[in-house]
Amino acid sequence: MNDVVWSAFAVNLAWSAAAALGVMLVTFGIAVRKGVHRVVDVAWGVGFTAVAAVTWVASAGTGDPGRRLLVTALTAVWGLRLAVHIARRGRGQGEDPRYEALLAKASGSRNLYALRVVYLLQGFLVWLVSLPVQAASYVPGPMTALAWAGAGVWAVGLVFEAVGDAQLARFKRDPANKGRIMDRGLWSWTRHPNYFGDFCVWWGLFLIACDSAGAAAATVVSPVVMSLLLINGSGKRLLERHMAGRPGYAAYAARTSGFFPLPPK
Repeated sequence: MNDVVWSAFAVNLAWSAAAALGVMLVTFGIAVRKGVHRVVDVAWGVGFTAVAAVTWVASAGTGDPGRRLLVTALTAVWGLRLAVHIARRGRGQGEDPRYEALLAKASGSRNLYALRVVYLLQGFLVWLVSLPVQAASYVPGPMTALAWAGAGVWAVGLVFEAVGDAQLARFKRDPANKGRIMDRGLWSWTRHPNYFGDFCVWWGLFLIACDSAGAAAATVVSPVVMSLLLINGSGKRLLERHMAGRPGYAAYAARTSGFFPLPPK
């Protein structure tokens, strides 16, 4: 196993925090100008891409070039695809009901409240979840079979996420499906193929960092936090609470796996 160049990695933590914060502050300015805070969802993928790019530059001459390039490319492909998908989906729409409900709790300025509880929080989560990407870039020595296995897990995740999103978008475009529950394709195997895809993406990136036992121990919190967000946080749990009253959803939930893909009952 290889060990991380910890002194250089510590400096990178500051650079990556600045990158994540910069993306969120720019997005906040755009949101205030547009009058909708749903644009922060686009910044989620952009923030990870920015952190990966800054890390790739900062780690030059320190980590293994192949591993650095791989984690940067995988993070950017995932992040930019997600950002473009969310931007297209939200084009021309008003405020997201989630943020409308959240901002209704503000006792003062809604914008400053959003800055504190949405943008700064998401910036911190981008920095935290991206720790394996940062650490992997500072691991010297060639990649092992474990790292390549991680790239394979990442690929499975991207397929689930991208195909699931495309299937849902195509389903919604058909007027005949208005008011119906999407239960076809990947959505017949799991109620959340896109969230399961995110889960695989971040566990895959973590496995690439596991070429160093120290990096694995220092960054395992990141995929764990992402998993909790997807399953028990703002992902699956919140969406299913919103969908619970839809006609046919209870029957769909009864025959379809809640997260990990399984044959439909």
